[in-house]
Amino acid sequence: MASATGTLYTGVTGDLYARVLSHKQGLMGGFTKKYWCYRLVYFEEYETGDEAYQREKQIKGLKRWKKERLIRSMNPHWNDLSIGWYLNESPISPS
Repeated sequence: MASATGTLYTGVTGDLYARVLSHKQGLMGGFTKKYWCYRLVYFEEYETGDEAYQREKQIKGLKRWKKERLIRSMNPHWNDLSIGWYLNESPISPS
């Protein structure tokens, strides 16, 4: 997930659609709410939770430029990949 200003958040979930929606609705507390990380710019899918958690640790350990390169490999323009997933969708903004 990314903010409009480029702050990055990496996480793991068993339900990507629900997790992204909770970010967009501002329901996720802590870091993601503080920095308005509500755009899905990159994701990977794994068969097991263990594989996903191992990859999350790996990504969190990457330098910023490597994370950016990874995002651009899937999404060169950093578009919100979840646009169109939900009805009556409107972007949230800091209040």
